[in-house]
Amino acid sequence: MIGVFGGSGFYEFLEGSRPAPVVTPYGSPSETPVIGSVGGIDLAFIPRHGRNHQYPPHLVPYRANVWAMRLLGVDRIISPSAVGSLKAEWAPGHFAVPDQLVDRTQGRAATFFDGPEVRHMSFADPYEPTMRAIAVEGMRSTGATVHDGGTLVVIQGPRFSTRAESASYASAGWQLINMTQMPEAVLAAEAGICFVNISVITDYDVGVGGAAPVTHAEVLRRFAEAVGTLKQGIASMLPGIQAAELRCPEP
Repeated sequence: MIGVFGGSGFYEFLEGSRPAPVVTPYGSPSETPVIGSVGGIDLAFIPRHGRNHQYPPHLVPYRANVWAMRLLGVDRIISPSAVGSLKAEWAPGHFAVPDQLVDRTQGRAATFFDGPEVRHMSFADPYEPTMRAIAVEGMRSTGATVHDGGTLVVIQGPRFSTRAESASYASAGWQLINMTQMPEAVLAAEAGICFVNISVITDYDVGVGGAAPVTHAEVLRRFAEAVGTLKQGIASMLPGIQAAELRCPEP
């Protein structure tokens, strides 16, 4: 089973969708999961921010969301998200499939191993390489500009960066900035689920290429403009992701 975390626009993406209620040890997921199909391939879907975008990035119930996917039999997750660009050449309207991330969040419930069972997971490569290659090919099949690789820094939010923070991230050589990939990615690893991100570049972070401060309305508008291309790309990559032999983390 393939899982997708995404925005509310993905409800219309699924054919024959039906609710699939689950009970997790970590409370309720952002919304009741939905199971449907795209081109005959079954998908489980949860909007990470809730149907009405009611959960800000630092309060998304990440553990419940990932555990719900595991209960539904999901062993590979596609995780599209809106991101800002830290590099002038990576423009709004482009897509990226990052291969690394940096965690700059704090205070989020970021593990399933709070004790008495303690486990130290390898997390050197947060995104599954084969899924990444399939995702790049799938997004490029739409005609979109897609960047293969890159480092995504995850900030706490819900505020955007200061100018000094943005300059610091860019000077480190990182390309993308986001608020939700952590702890989503590491929790998937702890649950034994292969994971890939598709970054929808909606804006330049403040100061990049002389950009003005970004607004939430701008991010939502640009993501809405890109969602049709995103759905087309995901639909094209599903057969490959379903059939691929992957090396997922051991839960």
